[in-house]
Amino acid sequence: MRTSFDKSRLKILLLEGIHPSAERVFRDAGYSNIEAISTALTDQALIEKLEGVHFLGIRSASQVTRKIVESADKLVAIGCFCIGTNQVDLQAASEHGVVVFNAPYSNTRSVAELVLAEAIMLMRGIPEKSALAHRGVWKKSASDSYEIRGKTLGIVGYGAIGSQLSVLAEGLGMRVIFHDVVSKLPLGNASQVPTLDALLSQADVVSLHVPDLPSTRGMMTRERIDQMKPKAVLINASRGSVVDIDALANALRGQRILGAAIDVFPVEPKSNHDPFESPLTHFDNCILTPHVGGSTQEAQENIGVEVADKLVRYSDNGSTLTSVNFPEVALPPHPQHHRLLHIHENRPGVLSQINRVFAENAINIGSQFLQTTENIGYVVIDVDRDYSEIALENLANVEGTIRCRVLF
Repeated sequence: MRTSFDKSRLKILLLEGIHPSAERVFRDAGYSNIEAISTALTDQALIEKLEGVHFLGIRSASQVTRKIVESADKLVAIGCFCIGTNQVDLQAASEHGVVVFNAPYSNTRSVAELVLAEAIMLMRGIPEKSALAHRGVWKKSASDSYEIRGKTLGIVGYGAIGSQLSVLAEGLGMRVIFHDVVSKLPLGNASQVPTLDALLSQADVVSLHVPDLPSTRGMMTRERIDQMKPKAVLINASRGSVVDIDALANALRGQRILGAAIDVFPVEPKSNHDPFESPLTHFDNCILTPHVGGSTQEAQENIGVEVADKLVRYSDNGSTLTSVNFPEVALPPHPQHHRLLHIHENRPGVLSQINRVFAENAINIGSQFLQTTENIGYVVIDVDRDYSEIALENLANVEGTIRCRVLF
C-alpha cells in the first residue's frame, strides 16, 4: 500500500530483545528503518534514542513515562510485546495522540504451563530437595510431599491465562475454584467463589492472574497470606506489585505455608547484566524465576507477529482495533481517495467543526468513521485526492485537535 510518507523514512525502535518475527513482519510490509536493542534503556537514554522514532516496541522492563512521551515528538504508536501495559503512561500517550497496543493472548499457554509445573514441584518439595542436593545434602523423604491429584487449585483472576490454567489443572485431576471481580462462565468443572477470602481458605495452590490496578496492588498482604492453608503454596506470575514480598518472606521464614513461586517482582533488573536482589533468595522452598512466564520461543514468536502486525495495520490504514488506550476504529481501503486521521479531545462540537471544514471547502467525504473513549475522539475520513492537503491544513486548526495527518 502506498502511504503519504515513505516507509523507509519511518523509524522503528525495538527494545529488550523482541523476537525477530516482529522485524520480519515490518520488513515484509515494506518498513526497513529498524533498530533492535537487546536491553531496556534508562529514561534519559530512551529520550535520546526516541529522537525521530515513529514506532516503539518494548517488553515489560522499559518504563515509558509522561516525560518520555512528551519528549518524543515523532512518536505515533507504542507496541508492548507482552500482556501488561502498566509500564506505559497510557494517559500521557492518549493526550499526545500515541496509540498503544499489546499482546493479551499470545503467551497464555506458556504462562499456564509454567504455573502448573511449579505447582507440581512445590507440592512435592522438589525445589528444596534440589537445592540441598546441590549442597551435598541427601534428603530422601515423603514428608510434606503430595500429589496434586485431588488437591484444590485457587485461581485469582479468571481471564485468558487463568481459564487456560483451569483446563490444564483439571486434566491432572485437580479441583478448580476461582475468584474474579466479575461473574465468569466456568470452563469444565471449575466453580467461582464469591470472595478472595473464601478462595484462600480452601485452596492448596493459590495462583494469581490479575492486572496491575490500584485494587490489586499489595493484594496479598500478611493478613491474606495468613488466611491460606498451612500446607498451601502461593504462585505469582501476574504482576510484581500484587504480592507483599516482605510479608511472603516472613511467612516462609515462619513455615506458615509450604512454599512459593514468584516470577514477577516490584523492582526488576533492566537487563541480564544487572544484579537481582530479593529477601526471597534465602528460601530453598521458593522458586524464583526472572519474569519468564511468557518467555518461550513459541510465545515470543507469536507475540512478535501479533504486535508488529497491529503496528503495521495502524501505520498502513489507521486501524486501532484492540488498542488499549484509543477508540477502536477500522475501515477498509477506499480506492481513489486519501485517508485523513484526526485525533482530538472528546468534547462537544469537535465533529461538527470537522464536518464544517469539508462543507465550507466543498470537499466530498467518501467515508467517515468516528469512535470515542472518555477522553479521546478518533475520526478516520476518506476524501477525494485533490482536496486532502486543503482538508489537512484546516483540520489541524480545529479546536481540540491533538494530532492530524494524511495516511495515504
